[in-house]
Amino acid sequence: MSSAYLWVKAFHLIFVASWFAGLFYLPRLFVNLAMISPDSHAERERLLVMARKLYRFSSLLMVPALALGLVLWLYYGVGKGPHSGWLHLKLLLVLGVIGYHHACRSLLRRFEQVANQRTDRWFRIFNESAVLLFAAIVILVIVKPF
Repeated sequence: MSSAYLWVKAFHLIFVASWFAGLFYLPRLFVNLAMISPDSHAERERLLVMARKLYRFSSLLMVPALALGLVLWLYYGVGKGPHSGWLHLKLLLVLGVIGYHHACRSLLRRFEQVANQRTDRWFRIFNESAVLLFAAIVILVIVKPF
C-alpha cells in the first residue's frame, strides 16, 4: 500500500463521516419543524435557516466523499477482483444515500413552502434510514462478505 493510497482512504472516510453527520442531523431538524405550531414564525424561520445551512454544508461534503471513493475504486482498484460482490452492493447503497440526500432537499423545500404533510413520527423513521444505510455500507467495506 502506498502512502498516497492511505491518504486518499483517510480523507474519503473523513468526508463520508462528515457527510453522514449532516444526513443524521438534517431530518432531526425536520422532526422539530413538523412539531412547531403554525403561529411560531420565529422558531420556524430559525430552524429553516439551520436546515438550509446544514443541507448546503452536507452537499459540499458529499462531493469530495464521492470523488475520493471513485479514486479508490478506479485508480487504486479497490473492490476489483473475483470477490468484489460487496462493492456492487455498496455502490447501490451509495446511490441510495445520494437519493436520500436529494430527498432531504425536497423535504426542505416543502417546509420552505409551508407544504409539509408529514408527521414528526414519519421524520423520526426517515432519520433512521440514514443510520441503516451507513451501517450497511460500513459492514460491506469492513467485512466484505462476498
